[in-house]
Amino acid sequence: MPRYMLDTNMCIYLMNNQPEEVARRFAQCYVGDVVMSSITYAELEYGVVVSADPEKERINLASLVEDIRVIPFDAAAGVAYGPIRQATRDTRQDALDKLIAAHAVSLNATVVTNNVKDFAKYPGVLLENWLEPLKGSSAAMPGQNP
Repeated sequence: MPRYMLDTNMCIYLMNNQPEEVARRFAQCYVGDVVMSSITYAELEYGVVVSADPEKERINLASLVEDIRVIPFDAAAGVAYGPIRQATRDTRQDALDKLIAAHAVSLNATVVTNNVKDFAKYPGVLLENWLEPLKGSSAAMPGQNP
């Protein structure tokens, strides 16, 4: 069972950089602990298509998914989406972030993002920013245990 789900911005950061902080966190994980949503993968595929160097970015993305398994968005993720969408129904933006958050909730996985502020408004989502030094950057919604 996956423990962490990478947000799109974290995947982009990994493809373009190899930050030491993130490498340390990966070293603490077992194979299969870190995954990405098929929603994130779709966003990354779009990025490849519109990039200035699609061939290079295609290679970078292929390399990333060799190490990080892509998990299909399934019915359980759809069920988890309802409460997240309801809690943020007045905000029409960030539709893909809501889907990624729901996917992570359905797997009881922590979303790893450099965009903690935006994900923090989604109920039930556990968050970490691996670009911050290891100081317990985990956050949870009120009433939730990280």
